[in-house]
Amino acid sequence: MDAISVIRTKRDRGELTPEQIDWVIDAYTRGEVADEQMSALAMAILLNGMNRTEIARWTAAMIASGERMNFDALSRPTTDKHSTGGVGDKITLPLAPLVAACGAAVPQLSGRGLGHTGGTLDKLESIPGWRAHLTNAEMLNVLDTTGAVICAAGDGLAPADKKLYALRDVTGTVEAIPLIASSIMSKKIAEGTGALVLDVKVGSGAFMKTIEDARELASTMVALGTDSGVRTVALLTDMSTPLGLTAGNALEVRESVEVLAGGGPRDVIDLTLALAREMLDAAGLKDADPEKALSDGSAMDVWRRMISAQGGDPDATLPTAREQHVVTAPASGVLTRLDAYDVGVAAWRLGAGRARKEDPVQAGAGVELHAKPGDTVTEGQPLMTLHTDTPEKFDYALKALPESYDIAPAGTSFSPLPVVRERIA
Repeated sequence: MDAISVIRTKRDRGELTPEQIDWVIDAYTRGEVADEQMSALAMAILLNGMNRTEIARWTAAMIASGERMNFDALSRPTTDKHSTGGVGDKITLPLAPLVAACGAAVPQLSGRGLGHTGGTLDKLESIPGWRAHLTNAEMLNVLDTTGAVICAAGDGLAPADKKLYALRDVTGTVEAIPLIASSIMSKKIAEGTGALVLDVKVGSGAFMKTIEDARELASTMVALGTDSGVRTVALLTDMSTPLGLTAGNALEVRESVEVLAGGGPRDVIDLTLALAREMLDAAGLKDADPEKALSDGSAMDVWRRMISAQGGDPDATLPTAREQHVVTAPASGVLTRLDAYDVGVAAWRLGAGRARKEDPVQAGAGVELHAKPGDTVTEGQPLMTLHTDTPEKFDYALKALPESYDIAPAGTSFSPLPVVRERIA
């Protein structure tokens, strides 16, 4: 077996054999296949695609490159959620303790932000003392004692994916749906959860810009999970406008705590409850009532225990940025568009995100929204507040925003897209 013959097969629109896939993933993980060779293969996959058999085998090979976790010792059924990423997508923070409060165990292995999309670990690290990195034993202990854990994936979980993801990021091959699907599902299947709900974002602030691409990705991942014995369902959810009223690390934690306290923005509450019901149903807990767990404080209790178990102080004051800049409405009328991508880019430029994985982030940086599409605004009213510790970043962030919103004349009718657009199972 050699790399060139594998590359040629896919270059010429052929189907890779199971043996070719097993060999190339293993050889690349060990360093026998060079980065430039895997880059060529990734580009061939981007251009020519893979069928379901190939994607399933590719995913299995990446799982086999590392360890598999096992939660059989837990007394609760396990269920997990994965989001493909967006702007203001803080849903994991209230969702994990909410589902745990309803009787499931939630092993949530999360990641960091890159570019305009935020990362769950970056958000939680704005809580003083909170630790993202746990040993497997620590992770199981937090899960067993609190019902939920949110932490970084260990290096032993699908190491082939970690190496390939970094390569795709610098070779223009991130968009390949077979590689996106196998990347996500190799980690989730190796994680060992019994049920999985996929939150596939669609819209300007999402990775999938069109409903057709989102549907293809969701269907591919649902098939991979189902074929591997994991009860899997996907929701296609809107990311044309930011979720909630904040985009930024500590800002989003603050908003998530508001949701757990019984308040918060309606779209965040609705999506949190929709995903919670899907997760509980997939875990066999059909009679659980997540709305009650949100209103009676039991989800907040789990949040506090979960944060404390990972070294965080749930009562600590969250960081705030030293400088603010207010963007005001240039006219009166109805806000009919607020572009998620532009807001995400502005938050990133303010210091909330990173261009490279090794870059630091500012805990208090980001964008706070004062109006959402459908709201009536008046000229001079604040539309959003920019937050940063480094005021020289304001000009760069503001350049992302002039075309980010539309204001129509007063009285214009407006019908927002639903938060959940489709369900795929």
